[in-house]
Amino acid sequence: MVIETDIDARGVRTLWLAREDVHNAMNAEMMDAITALAAGLKPSGETRVLVLAGRGKSFCAGGDLGWMRAQFEADSATRAVEARRLADMLYALHRLDIPVIARVHGNCFGGGVGLTCIADAAVGVRGKLLGLTETRLGIIPATIGPYVHARMGPRLNEVFMSSRRFAAEEAVRLGILSKAVDEADLDAAIEAEVTPYLACAPGAVSEAKALARRFGPTIDAALIEATMEALTTRWESQEAADGVSAFFDKRPPPWAL
Repeated sequence: MVIETDIDARGVRTLWLAREDVHNAMNAEMMDAITALAAGLKPSGETRVLVLAGRGKSFCAGGDLGWMRAQFEADSATRAVEARRLADMLYALHRLDIPVIARVHGNCFGGGVGLTCIADAAVGVRGKLLGLTETRLGIIPATIGPYVHARMGPRLNEVFMSSRRFAAEEAVRLGILSKAVDEADLDAAIEAEVTPYLACAPGAVSEAKALARRFGPTIDAALIEATMEALTTRWESQEAADGVSAFFDKRPPPWAL
């Protein structure tokens, strides 16, 4: 099972990333499962708040590198399908008209930062690490880029290209996390984010969130297509092949100094 989900009597649903043996790295099966779950969540349904969480030590290590490595040997049509799979998952979560809270209990890299930035509020744990680590592998944070930019604004350039890892405390300054707390206080902090919504009219919350999306920046089909093209082009590069191969071989990539 790649994801798990539960819902309490109040309508608070938790989506658990459940590939803890690989630090919840997202493969095709997990992406499809998340997309399908998101498609079934309607403002008029039983779910009033969605919490994104992870099993095991890490929140999410990003895209599964085995899945990514397969793209180097695939034809262009297959690569386009896989890029769309990732883009569709992110957009399905972005378009949800119910509040989304990210419970970032552990380290969070690459696509995991993308998931965090899609949330309306995100709480992390002090001392845990985050990072947009794609360029270290010869790839780029393409499909997650619009959501990361929407959350970070001009601070994006501080970490978007460098693959620098940073602690949760800095992630608050960068705008990725709403707050960072001690691990023992994480569940209470998530509850503090969730509880106010339960006193609100669900329809009003839904319409307010939909309106907020219109304030910008705009994330539309044209932008998503551009990010998918950027990703597939980068998958075709020698740097990407060298970087991911070096990771699996446990050796430095050729550009590392």
